[in-house]
Amino acid sequence: MTKRRLLGLTIVMVFLATTLWAREDKLTNTGMAPAAQGKVITGNDRNGNTEIDVQVKHMATPQSLTPARQAYLVWVQPHGQPAQLLGTLRVNEGLEGSLKASTPYKDFDIFVTAEDQPKPDTPSSTVILKGSVERH
Repeated sequence: MTKRRLLGLTIVMVFLATTLWAREDKLTNTGMAPAAQGKVITGNDRNGNTEIDVQVKHMATPQSLTPARQAYLVWVQPHGQPAQLLGTLRVNEGLEGSLKASTPYKDFDIFVTAEDQPKPDTPSSTVILKGSVERH
């Protein structure tokens, strides 16, 4: 087998393996932004961390909420531990957004909050979407 074919076969196998190990969970709307929908797709990276891909649609801009907010932030909260900021969820003009990140945790709650500050120490009580991930 040539090196080029072997490389191609390896790439296809890695792609299929990551696709097969990926898991998709819906995020529950809390009613703060009634049209918002979301899901979280998780997989494993080569270091054993959990890759996270949060995807949302029909998400109002944070400035259009009542009261208006500055940003949407995504948090993970491992069971029995404080919430940890994953990053900012940016919403485009089509009211869709996404965030890709990773965490060393396998089991955690995940939620999207509307915040007055871009990097608060703790999440606000304005939770827009929430869910749980369990990857044993």
